[in-house]
Amino acid sequence: MKALTIRQPWAGAIAHLGKRVENRTWKLPANQHGARILIHAGAQPDKNATVHGPQLDIFGAIVAVATITDCHWSDDGTCCGPWGFQNAYHWTLDNVDALSEPVSAKGALGFWAPPTDVINTVSTQQAEVTR
Repeated sequence: MKALTIRQPWAGAIAHLGKRVENRTWKLPANQHGARILIHAGAQPDKNATVHGPQLDIFGAIVAVATITDCHWSDDGTCCGPWGFQNAYHWTLDNVDALSEPVSAKGALGFWAPPTDVINTVSTQQAEVTR
C-alpha cells in the first residue's frame, strides 16, 4: 500500500470534512487508479488555505485511508463541488476511513511506501473498527 502526503488542512478535510477530491498539477499514474492509499498529513501547512475545523492541526502522520476512483482535468474546478480547484487534475476519492488515532510517519513527495510498522498500525486500527 502506498501513501500520499497532503498538506494540512487538506488532509484533515479529506479525513473529517467530506473533501472527496485531491487537486494535483500532475495526472494520476495509471497503476494508482482504483488503489487504496494512506492519506498522510504533511509536516508543513498550506499557508494559503482558509479551511477551519477539527483535526486539521495534525502534522507528520497518517490520518485516513482512501480509494482513488477517478482522475480528470478541470478547467473551471466546478465539477467537484467546493473542493475542486481550477486548472488542476482532480483525483476523486471514495471509501474514506479516518483513523481514530493518527499514525506518526515521515512523508515524501509523490506516492511513497510507508514502513511496515506504519502499515501494520493502520491495519490494526481498521480491524478494530470493523469488529
